Amino acid sequence: MRLNVGRIGRAHGILGEATIEVRTDLAEERFAIGEKVQTDSHGDLTVASARVHNGILLLGFEGISDRNSIEKFRDVLLYSEVDIDEPGLDDDDYHVLQLVGCQAFLVDGDLLGEVSEVLNLPGQDVLSIKTDSGEILIPFVRQLVPVVDIKAKRMTVIPPEFYEGQVAE
Repeated sequence: MRLNVGRIGRAHGILGEATIEVRTDLAEERFAIGEKVQTDSHGDLTVASARVHNGILLLGFEGISDRNSIEKFRDVLLYSEVDIDEPGLDDDDYHVLQLVGCQAFLVDGDLLGEVSEVLNLPGQDVLSIKTDSGEILIPFVRQLVPVVDIKAKRMTVIPPEFYEGQVAE
C-alpha cells in the first residue's frame, strides 16, 4: 500500500538538502541512503544523504545539488510502498490503517462504536471512536485497550472514568 511517509520542508544550506517532516515510525528505514521515495508531481526521488541536525531530519536527493533546485520541492509529499500486514517489531505494533474500522467493545461485551481515526499526539496515539451519541477519545495504551484483534477487526476498550456516561461534543 502506498503511504505518506514525509513532507519536504524548506531548504537547508546551499548543497540541496531539505528539512523533512517525518510521518513514519520507521524513518531510518524509509529514508536510508539509496532508498527511493515517490512523489505525485516529481516522480521517484532517491535519497543521497540523510542526517539529523538539531532534531530535524535533513535529506539530500540524487540529482538535486543546490538550494534553488530543492526549493522547487517544498511541501511535496513523500510516499513509500508499505505492507501494512507485515508484523511489527513488537506484538503491540499496529498500523493506523489496521485500527481504523475496528469495532470497539466494552469489557462486558457491549459495542461502544467504531474506530474512525487514530490521532498521533506527542504523548501517545489516541483512538477516536464514533458512537451512536458522538465521538469518544481513548488513549491507545494497553491499560485502556487491553485486546486488539486485527484479523477480526475488533478490540476491547476500557474508557477512562472521565468518559463514562459522557461524550465529547
